[in-house]
Amino acid sequence: MLKISNAVEIADWEIEITQIRAQGPGGQNVNKVASAVHLRFDIQRSALPPFYKERLMAFSDQRISKEGIVIIKAQSSRTLELNKEDALERLKELILEAVKIQKKRRPTRPTKGSQRRRMDKKTQKGKTKALRGKVKI
Repeated sequence: MLKISNAVEIADWEIEITQIRAQGPGGQNVNKVASAVHLRFDIQRSALPPFYKERLMAFSDQRISKEGIVIIKAQSSRTLELNKEDALERLKELILEAVKIQKKRRPTRPTKGSQRRRMDKKTQKGKTKALRGKVKI
């Protein structure tokens, strides 16, 4: 069981974990040991609440396919167990990030001081440009 929050949990049967060979240098065991993990999680078939499913499907992340399948590859560690834990933790973080409600931004107005400084700069720039004219003799 992967516990997302107090009320939401993902059962083990919903997460498909496959062992694969890790890429990169690995010494003597590089071609013998499958220590990397490929995690697949189908959003539509899961027992997540509808709110979670909607937010995950609308979430823009390259790990979520158009069909609603989350694919996470973990190969940072040399052991299979640590890679499994890493993949599950990354799945949990992805779900929590997707359901986080962003605070709506309220645009602020410019301060009186900033408006005054802007107008002073415009006036100064205008005076500089006026001095570039022909010289009267």
